[in-house]
Amino acid sequence: MDIVELKRINGKPCPCGREHQVAAQIYCGRGVLNSLVGILQEYHAKKVFLLSDQNTHRVAGEQVLALLAEGGIACTDYMIAEDRPEPNEVSVGSAVMHYDYSADVIVAVGSGVINDIGKILSATANKPYIIVATAPSMDGYASATSSMTRDGLKVSIPSKTPDVIIGDTEILRQAPMHMLKAGLGDMLAKYVSICEWRIGALVTGEYYCETLAELVRTALRKCIDHREGLLRREDAAVEAVFAGLAICGIAMTYAGVSRPASGGEHYLSHIWDMRGHEFGTPVELHGIQCAVATRMTVALYEKLKQITPDRARALAHAQTFDYARWSEEMRAFLGRSAESMIALEQKEGKYAPAAHALRLERILDHWQDILAVIEEELPTAAELDAVFAAIDMPKTPAEIGMDPAALPMAFRASKDIRFKYVLAHLCWDLGILGEMAETL
Repeated sequence: MDIVELKRINGKPCPCGREHQVAAQIYCGRGVLNSLVGILQEYHAKKVFLLSDQNTHRVAGEQVLALLAEGGIACTDYMIAEDRPEPNEVSVGSAVMHYDYSADVIVAVGSGVINDIGKILSATANKPYIIVATAPSMDGYASATSSMTRDGLKVSIPSKTPDVIIGDTEILRQAPMHMLKAGLGDMLAKYVSICEWRIGALVTGEYYCETLAELVRTALRKCIDHREGLLRREDAAVEAVFAGLAICGIAMTYAGVSRPASGGEHYLSHIWDMRGHEFGTPVELHGIQCAVATRMTVALYEKLKQITPDRARALAHAQTFDYARWSEEMRAFLGRSAESMIALEQKEGKYAPAAHALRLERILDHWQDILAVIEEELPTAAELDAVFAAIDMPKTPAEIGMDPAALPMAFRASKDIRFKYVLAHLCWDLGILGEMAETL
Protein backbone atom coordinates (compact mmCIF):
# COMPACT_ATOMS: atom_id res chain seq x y z
CA MET A 1 0.00 0.00 0.00
CA ASP A 2 1.17 3.56 -0.69
CA ILE A 3 -0.22 7.01 -1.45
CA VAL A 4 -2.14 5.52 -4.39
CA GLU A 5 -3.70 3.02 -1.97
CA LEU A 6 -4.75 5.90 0.27
CA LYS A 7 -6.83 7.25 -2.58
CA ARG A 8 -8.29 3.80 -3.27
CA ILE A 9 -9.70 3.38 0.25
CA ASN A 10 -10.68 7.03 0.70
CA GLY A 11 -14.44 7.33 1.04
CA LYS A 12 -15.04 3.60 0.52
CA PRO A 13 -16.69 1.20 3.00
CA CYS A 14 -14.08 -0.68 5.03
CA PRO A 15 -14.30 -4.15 6.63
CA CYS A 16 -13.85 -2.41 9.99
CA GLY A 17 -17.34 -0.96 9.56
CA ARG A 18 -16.28 2.63 9.03
CA GLU A 19 -15.87 4.77 5.95
CA HIS A 20 -12.45 6.42 5.94
CA GLN A 21 -12.57 9.94 4.58
CA VAL A 22 -9.99 12.71 4.33
CA ALA A 23 -9.54 15.46 1.78
CA ALA A 24 -5.76 15.89 1.98
CA GLN A 25 -3.81 15.76 -1.28
CA ILE A 26 -0.18 14.61 -1.05
CA TYR A 27 2.42 15.71 -3.59
CA CYS A 28 5.71 13.89 -3.14
CA GLY A 29 8.74 13.80 -5.43
CA ARG A 30 11.43 15.92 -6.99
CA GLY A 31 10.26 19.36 -8.15
CA VAL A 32 6.69 19.12 -6.85
CA LEU A 33 6.97 22.54 -5.16
CA ASN A 34 6.60 24.03 -8.64
CA SER A 35 2.98 22.87 -8.51
CA LEU A 36 2.21 25.35 -5.70
CA VAL A 37 0.87 28.21 -7.83
CA GLY A 38 -1.37 25.88 -9.82
CA ILE A 39 -2.72 24.42 -6.58
CA LEU A 40 -3.42 27.90 -5.20
CA GLN A 41 -5.22 28.82 -8.40
CA GLU A 42 -7.51 25.82 -7.86
CA TYR A 43 -8.45 27.47 -4.56
CA HIS A 44 -8.95 30.81 -6.37
CA ALA A 45 -6.36 32.32 -4.03
CA LYS A 46 -5.62 35.99 -4.50
CA LYS A 47 -3.62 36.34 -1.31
CA VAL A 48 -1.62 33.94 0.87
CA PHE A 49 -0.61 34.09 4.52
CA LEU A 50 2.86 32.54 4.65
CA LEU A 51 4.04 31.09 7.97
CA SER A 52 7.63 30.02 8.64
CA ASP A 53 10.50 30.39 11.09
CA GLN A 54 13.99 31.74 10.45
CA ASN A 55 15.43 28.37 9.42
CA THR A 56 12.55 27.19 7.24
CA HIS A 57 12.29 30.58 5.57
CA ARG A 58 15.87 30.20 4.36
CA VAL A 59 15.37 26.57 3.35
CA ALA A 60 12.20 26.99 1.29
CA GLY A 61 10.29 30.12 2.29
CA GLU A 62 12.21 32.37 -0.06
CA GLN A 63 11.56 29.91 -2.90
CA VAL A 64 7.85 29.98 -2.08
CA LEU A 65 7.84 33.79 -2.12
CA ALA A 66 9.50 33.77 -5.53
CA LEU A 67 6.91 31.34 -6.91
CA LEU A 68 4.05 33.46 -5.52
CA ALA A 69 5.49 36.61 -7.05
CA GLU A 70 5.94 34.88 -10.40
CA GLY A 71 2.35 33.63 -10.24
CA GLY A 72 0.95 37.06 -9.34
CA ILE A 73 -0.36 35.96 -5.93
CA ALA A 74 -0.11 38.49 -3.09
CA CYS A 75 1.41 37.39 0.21
CA THR A 76 1.60 38.42 3.85
CA ASP A 77 4.86 36.88 5.05
CA TYR A 78 5.08 36.13 8.79
CA MET A 79 8.30 34.60 10.04
CA ILE A 80 8.45 33.54 13.69
CA ALA A 81 11.54 35.14 15.20
CA GLU A 82 13.02 32.01 16.78
CA ASP A 83 15.11 29.47 14.90
CA ARG A 84 13.28 26.69 16.74
CA PRO A 85 9.93 27.95 18.04
CA GLU A 86 8.39 26.05 20.93
CA PRO A 87 5.07 24.23 20.41
CA ASN A 88 3.21 26.21 23.06
CA GLU A 89 0.67 28.94 23.74
CA VAL A 90 3.16 31.72 22.98
CA SER A 91 3.96 30.50 19.45
CA VAL A 92 0.32 29.85 18.57
CA GLY A 93 -0.75 33.21 20.01
CA SER A 94 1.94 35.01 18.03
CA ALA A 95 0.78 33.41 14.77
CA VAL A 96 -2.85 34.26 15.48
CA MET A 97 -2.03 37.88 16.33
CA HIS A 98 -0.02 38.33 13.12
CA TYR A 99 -2.54 36.56 10.91
CA ASP A 100 -3.90 38.50 7.93
CA TYR A 101 -7.63 37.78 7.75
CA SER A 102 -7.80 39.02 4.16
CA ALA A 103 -5.74 35.98 3.05
CA ASP A 104 -7.53 33.24 1.13
CA VAL A 105 -5.14 30.38 1.94
CA ILE A 106 -2.59 29.66 4.68
CA VAL A 107 0.73 28.24 3.48
CA ALA A 108 3.21 27.05 6.09
CA VAL A 109 6.84 26.20 5.38
CA GLY A 110 8.43 23.88 7.91
CA SER A 111 8.06 20.58 9.70
CA GLY A 112 6.80 19.64 13.18
CA VAL A 113 6.17 22.81 15.16
CA ILE A 114 5.41 25.08 12.21
CA ASN A 115 2.96 22.54 10.80
CA ASP A 116 1.23 22.09 14.17
CA ILE A 117 0.85 25.86 14.50
CA GLY A 118 -0.37 26.12 10.91
CA LYS A 119 -3.04 23.45 11.49
CA ILE A 120 -4.35 25.27 14.56
CA LEU A 121 -4.32 28.60 12.74
CA SER A 122 -6.15 27.10 9.77
CA ALA A 123 -8.81 25.56 12.02
CA THR A 124 -9.24 28.88 13.85
CA ALA A 125 -9.41 31.00 10.69
CA ASN A 126 -11.40 28.38 8.73
CA LYS A 127 -9.17 28.77 5.68
CA PRO A 128 -7.57 26.17 3.38
CA TYR A 129 -4.15 25.05 4.54
CA ILE A 130 -1.08 23.95 2.60
CA ILE A 131 2.12 22.72 4.23
CA VAL A 132 5.42 22.81 2.33
CA ALA A 133 7.53 20.27 4.19
CA THR A 134 11.19 21.03 4.87
CA ALA A 135 12.20 17.76 6.58
CA PRO A 136 10.87 14.18 6.67
CA SER A 137 11.25 14.21 10.44
CA MET A 138 7.86 13.35 12.00
CA ASP A 139 4.44 11.84 11.24
CA GLY A 140 2.25 14.82 12.07
CA TYR A 141 2.09 16.37 8.62
CA ALA A 142 -1.24 14.78 7.71
CA SER A 143 -2.84 14.30 11.11
CA ALA A 144 -5.90 16.20 12.29
CA THR A 145 -4.29 17.09 15.62
CA SER A 146 -1.42 19.27 16.77
CA SER A 147 1.09 18.01 19.33
CA MET A 148 1.54 20.95 21.71
CA THR A 149 2.65 21.77 25.22
CA ARG A 150 -0.30 23.31 27.08
CA ASP A 151 0.04 24.21 30.75
CA GLY A 152 3.26 22.18 30.72
CA LEU A 153 1.57 18.96 29.53
CA LYS A 154 2.09 17.39 26.13
CA VAL A 155 -1.36 17.21 24.52
CA SER A 156 -2.86 16.47 21.11
CA ILE A 157 -5.11 19.39 20.24
CA PRO A 158 -7.80 18.88 17.57
CA SER A 159 -6.87 21.10 14.64
CA LYS A 160 -7.13 20.47 10.89
CA THR A 161 -5.72 18.03 8.40
CA PRO A 162 -3.86 20.01 5.72
CA ASP A 163 -5.68 20.31 2.44
CA VAL A 164 -2.40 19.88 0.57
CA ILE A 165 0.94 18.43 1.66
CA ILE A 166 3.95 19.17 -0.54
CA GLY A 167 7.07 17.10 -0.02
CA ASP A 168 9.66 18.11 -2.61
CA THR A 169 12.50 15.63 -2.28
CA GLU A 170 14.98 18.18 -3.56
CA ILE A 171 14.22 20.21 -0.43
CA LEU A 172 13.68 17.27 1.93
CA ARG A 173 16.97 15.53 1.08
CA GLN A 174 18.91 18.64 2.11
CA ALA A 175 17.54 18.56 5.66
CA PRO A 176 20.12 17.93 8.39
CA MET A 177 20.96 14.22 8.57
CA HIS A 178 19.81 14.21 12.18
CA MET A 179 16.30 15.17 10.99
CA LEU A 180 16.32 12.49 8.28
CA LYS A 181 17.18 9.92 10.95
CA ALA A 182 14.43 11.34 13.15
CA GLY A 183 11.90 10.67 10.40
CA LEU A 184 12.96 7.06 10.13
CA GLY A 185 12.97 6.88 13.94
CA ASP A 186 9.35 8.00 14.04
CA MET A 187 8.52 5.31 11.48
CA LEU A 188 10.27 2.64 13.59
CA ALA A 189 7.83 3.48 16.38
CA LYS A 190 5.03 2.02 14.24
CA TYR A 191 6.15 -1.49 15.20
CA VAL A 192 4.97 -0.75 18.74
CA SER A 193 1.95 1.37 17.83
CA ILE A 194 0.32 -1.37 15.72
CA CYS A 195 1.19 -4.05 18.28
CA GLU A 196 -0.38 -2.05 21.11
CA TRP A 197 -3.40 -1.10 19.04
CA ARG A 198 -4.14 -4.79 18.58
CA ILE A 199 -3.50 -5.55 22.26
CA GLY A 200 -5.72 -2.63 23.27
CA ALA A 201 -8.53 -4.01 21.12
CA LEU A 202 -8.21 -7.38 22.88
CA VAL A 203 -8.13 -5.94 26.40
CA THR A 204 -10.45 -2.93 26.23
CA GLY A 205 -12.55 -3.75 23.18
CA GLU A 206 -11.50 -0.52 21.49
CA TYR A 207 -11.90 0.07 17.76
CA TYR A 208 -9.28 -1.53 15.48
CA CYS A 209 -8.92 -1.50 11.70
CA GLU A 210 -6.72 -4.08 9.96
CA THR A 211 -6.82 -2.12 6.70
CA LEU A 212 -5.20 0.89 8.37
CA ALA A 213 -2.76 -1.28 10.29
CA GLU A 214 -1.58 -2.88 7.05
CA LEU A 215 -1.33 0.55 5.44
CA VAL A 216 1.13 1.54 8.18
CA ARG A 217 3.02 -1.78 8.13
CA THR A 218 3.61 -1.51 4.39
CA ALA A 219 4.88 2.04 4.67
CA LEU A 220 7.22 0.95 7.47
CA ARG A 221 8.58 -1.97 5.44
CA LYS A 222 9.36 0.36 2.55
CA CYS A 223 11.28 2.69 4.88
CA ILE A 224 13.27 -0.24 6.29
CA ASP A 225 14.10 -1.43 2.78
CA HIS A 226 15.55 2.02 1.95
CA ARG A 227 17.28 2.66 5.27
CA GLU A 228 20.85 2.67 3.96
CA GLY A 229 19.94 4.95 1.08
CA LEU A 230 18.82 7.54 3.61
CA LEU A 231 22.43 8.09 4.69
CA ARG A 232 23.27 8.81 1.04
CA ARG A 233 20.28 11.18 0.78
CA GLU A 234 18.88 9.17 -2.11
CA ASP A 235 15.60 10.48 -3.49
CA ALA A 236 13.90 7.08 -3.22
CA ALA A 237 14.85 6.72 0.45
CA VAL A 238 13.85 10.26 1.37
CA GLU A 239 10.57 9.85 -0.50
CA ALA A 240 9.90 6.52 1.25
CA VAL A 241 10.32 8.10 4.68
CA PHE A 242 8.31 11.22 3.89
CA ALA A 243 5.52 9.28 2.19
CA GLY A 244 5.48 6.82 5.11
CA LEU A 245 5.13 9.62 7.62
CA ALA A 246 2.36 11.26 5.57
CA ILE A 247 0.54 7.93 5.22
CA CYS A 248 0.71 7.40 8.99
CA GLY A 249 -0.77 10.84 9.55
CA ILE A 250 -3.60 10.06 7.16
CA ALA A 251 -4.14 6.70 8.90
CA MET A 252 -4.57 8.51 12.21
CA THR A 253 -7.14 10.80 10.62
CA TYR A 254 -8.93 7.84 9.05
CA ALA A 255 -9.05 6.09 12.43
CA GLY A 256 -10.06 9.19 14.36
CA VAL A 257 -7.39 8.34 16.94
CA SER A 258 -3.59 8.33 17.03
CA ARG A 259 -3.46 4.54 17.49
CA PRO A 260 -2.09 3.64 14.02
CA ALA A 261 1.08 5.64 14.60
CA SER A 262 1.56 6.22 18.33
CA GLY A 263 1.93 3.93 21.33
CA GLY A 264 3.81 3.75 24.59
CA GLU A 265 7.07 4.68 22.88
CA HIS A 266 5.57 8.08 22.00
CA TYR A 267 4.46 8.52 25.60
CA LEU A 268 8.02 7.95 26.81
CA SER A 269 9.12 10.66 24.39
CA HIS A 270 6.40 12.96 25.76
CA ILE A 271 7.57 12.28 29.33
CA TRP A 272 11.11 13.27 28.37
CA ASP A 273 9.76 16.42 26.71
CA MET A 274 7.76 17.33 29.82
CA ARG A 275 10.77 16.89 32.08
CA GLY A 276 12.82 18.98 29.72
CA HIS A 277 10.22 21.73 29.78
CA GLU A 278 9.93 21.65 33.57
CA PHE A 279 13.49 20.97 34.72
CA GLY A 280 15.72 21.73 31.73
CA THR A 281 16.79 18.11 31.29
CA PRO A 282 18.08 17.08 27.83
CA VAL A 283 15.59 16.80 24.99
CA GLU A 284 16.22 15.33 21.55
CA LEU A 285 14.26 15.43 18.31
CA HIS A 286 10.93 13.67 18.72
CA GLY A 287 11.72 10.97 16.15
CA ILE A 288 15.10 10.19 17.71
CA GLN A 289 13.46 9.90 21.14
CA CYS A 290 10.76 7.66 19.67
CA ALA A 291 13.39 5.39 18.11
CA VAL A 292 15.25 5.01 21.40
CA ALA A 293 11.96 4.46 23.25
CA THR A 294 10.93 1.87 20.65
CA ARG A 295 14.11 -0.10 21.33
CA MET A 296 13.42 0.10 25.09
CA THR A 297 9.82 -1.03 24.60
CA VAL A 298 10.70 -3.94 22.32
CA ALA A 299 13.18 -5.18 24.95
CA LEU A 300 10.47 -4.94 27.63
CA TYR A 301 8.02 -6.89 25.48
CA GLU A 302 10.62 -9.63 25.15
CA LYS A 303 10.70 -9.80 28.96
CA LEU A 304 6.89 -9.76 29.11
CA LYS A 305 6.74 -12.89 26.96
CA GLN A 306 8.44 -14.77 29.81
CA ILE A 307 5.75 -13.75 32.32
CA THR A 308 3.01 -16.08 33.54
CA PRO A 309 -0.01 -13.96 34.59
CA ASP A 310 -1.05 -14.36 38.23
CA ARG A 311 -4.66 -13.32 38.94
CA ALA A 312 -4.25 -13.17 42.73
CA ARG A 313 -1.12 -11.06 42.53
CA ALA A 314 -2.69 -8.66 40.02
CA LEU A 315 -5.86 -8.20 42.08
CA ALA A 316 -3.90 -7.67 45.31
CA HIS A 317 -1.72 -5.06 43.59
CA ALA A 318 -4.74 -3.11 42.34
CA GLN A 319 -6.49 -3.28 45.72
CA THR A 320 -3.47 -1.89 47.59
CA PHE A 321 -2.50 0.72 44.99
CA ASP A 322 -2.22 4.13 46.66
CA TYR A 323 -3.11 6.73 44.02
CA ALA A 324 -2.50 9.67 46.38
CA ARG A 325 1.05 8.47 46.93
CA TRP A 326 1.51 7.89 43.22
CA SER A 327 0.27 11.43 42.51
CA GLU A 328 2.98 12.84 44.77
CA GLU A 329 5.61 10.76 42.99
CA MET A 330 4.44 12.18 39.65
CA ARG A 331 4.52 15.73 41.00
CA ALA A 332 8.11 15.25 42.12
CA PHE A 333 9.10 13.71 38.78
CA LEU A 334 7.20 15.96 36.35
CA GLY A 335 6.48 19.14 38.27
CA ARG A 336 3.52 21.16 37.03
CA SER A 337 2.96 18.77 34.12
CA ALA A 338 1.72 16.17 36.58
CA GLU A 339 -1.34 18.23 37.57
CA SER A 340 -3.10 17.73 34.24
CA MET A 341 -2.34 14.02 34.33
CA ILE A 342 -3.72 13.73 37.85
CA ALA A 343 -6.85 15.65 36.89
CA LEU A 344 -7.31 13.35 33.89
CA GLU A 345 -7.50 10.28 36.12
CA GLN A 346 -10.55 11.76 37.85
CA LYS A 347 -12.36 11.46 34.50
CA GLU A 348 -10.86 8.18 33.34
CA GLY A 349 -10.92 6.11 36.53
CA LYS A 350 -8.51 3.58 35.07
CA TYR A 351 -7.22 2.61 38.53
CA ALA A 352 -10.66 1.75 39.92
CA PRO A 353 -10.63 -1.86 41.17
CA ALA A 354 -13.77 -2.78 39.24
CA ALA A 355 -12.39 -1.42 35.95
CA HIS A 356 -9.11 -3.21 36.60
CA ALA A 357 -10.86 -6.51 37.33
CA LEU A 358 -12.67 -6.39 33.98
CA ARG A 359 -9.46 -5.69 32.08
CA LEU A 360 -7.61 -8.43 33.98
CA GLU A 361 -10.16 -11.06 33.02
CA ARG A 362 -9.83 -10.11 29.36
CA ILE A 363 -6.03 -10.26 29.66
CA LEU A 364 -6.20 -13.74 31.16
CA ASP A 365 -8.73 -14.89 28.57
CA HIS A 366 -6.62 -13.53 25.70
CA TRP A 367 -3.09 -14.08 27.03
CA GLN A 368 -2.10 -16.45 24.23
CA ASP A 369 -3.58 -14.01 21.71
CA ILE A 370 -1.55 -11.18 23.24
CA LEU A 371 1.64 -13.24 23.00
CA ALA A 372 0.81 -14.03 19.36
CA VAL A 373 0.35 -10.32 18.56
CA ILE A 374 3.72 -9.49 20.13
CA GLU A 375 5.36 -12.25 18.08
CA GLU A 376 3.68 -11.13 14.85
CA GLU A 377 4.18 -7.40 15.12
CA LEU A 378 7.49 -6.75 16.85
CA PRO A 379 11.02 -7.35 15.62
CA THR A 380 13.46 -8.86 18.07
CA ALA A 381 15.82 -6.50 19.86
CA ALA A 382 18.66 -7.93 17.76
CA GLU A 383 16.77 -7.25 14.51
CA LEU A 384 16.05 -3.71 15.61
CA ASP A 385 19.69 -3.18 16.60
CA ALA A 386 20.73 -4.12 13.06
CA VAL A 387 18.50 -1.37 11.66
CA PHE A 388 19.88 1.13 14.16
CA ALA A 389 23.45 0.18 13.26
CA ALA A 390 22.77 0.59 9.53
CA ILE A 391 21.79 4.25 9.98
CA ASP A 392 24.00 5.05 12.99
CA MET A 393 20.93 5.75 15.16
CA PRO A 394 21.43 6.31 18.90
CA LYS A 395 20.27 3.18 20.73
CA THR A 396 20.21 3.97 24.43
CA PRO A 397 18.64 6.80 26.44
CA ALA A 398 22.08 7.66 27.80
CA GLU A 399 23.28 8.36 24.24
CA ILE A 400 20.68 11.12 23.93
CA GLY A 401 21.36 12.58 27.36
CA MET A 402 18.65 10.87 29.40
CA ASP A 403 19.48 9.99 33.00
CA PRO A 404 19.41 6.17 33.28
CA ALA A 405 18.27 6.48 36.91
CA ALA A 406 15.10 8.25 35.74
CA LEU A 407 14.07 5.57 33.22
CA PRO A 408 12.02 3.37 35.60
CA MET A 409 9.89 6.32 36.68
CA ALA A 410 9.51 7.53 33.07
CA PHE A 411 8.14 4.12 32.09
CA ARG A 412 5.80 4.00 35.09
CA ALA A 413 4.50 7.52 34.33
CA SER A 414 3.99 6.84 30.62
CA LYS A 415 0.61 5.21 31.36
CA ASP A 416 -0.79 8.43 32.88
CA ILE A 417 -0.59 10.83 29.93
CA ARG A 418 -3.95 9.52 28.78
CA PHE A 419 -5.74 6.20 28.79
CA LYS A 420 -4.47 4.69 25.59
CA TYR A 421 -3.76 1.06 26.45
CA VAL A 422 0.02 0.67 26.21
CA LEU A 423 2.65 -1.62 27.73
CA ALA A 424 2.84 0.27 31.03
CA HIS A 425 -0.93 -0.17 31.48
CA LEU A 426 -0.67 -3.88 30.74
CA CYS A 427 2.16 -4.27 33.25
CA TRP A 428 0.18 -2.35 35.90
CA ASP A 429 -2.87 -4.53 35.27
CA LEU A 430 -0.70 -7.62 35.75
CA GLY A 431 0.81 -6.23 38.96
CA ILE A 432 4.35 -6.29 37.52
CA LEU A 433 4.92 -2.65 36.57
CA GLY A 434 7.49 -2.02 39.28
CA GLU A 435 9.65 -5.01 38.52
CA MET A 436 9.49 -4.41 34.76
CA ALA A 437 10.45 -0.76 35.24
CA GLU A 438 13.46 -1.69 37.36
CA THR A 439 14.91 -3.75 34.50
CA LEU A 440 15.49 -0.60 32.48
